[in-house]
Amino acid sequence: MSDRELIEMEGTVIESLPNAMFQVELENGFQVLAHISGKIRRNSIKILLGDRVIVELTPYDLTKGRITYRLRNTDKGNPGTSKTS
Repeated sequence: MSDRELIEMEGTVIESLPNAMFQVELENGFQVLAHISGKIRRNSIKILLGDRVIVELTPYDLTKGRITYRLRNTDKGNPGTSKTS
């Protein structure tokens, strides 16, 4: 399948399931079952509940997808990301 046929959407992880599977709610309100891509697995990137992710879907089955990217948290008020000395 060519890359042109894939649909990329942004969503939020709402549930973590066994075998590196996640329930993701897309921006349009639909929920999909997604697994993590090989690059995320190889680089040991952790996906947690509430993370914003990019999911690739095929036009053949819009209920399953692949998480290809975890979006960075841009919340400036998060105390865990501020560095004070």
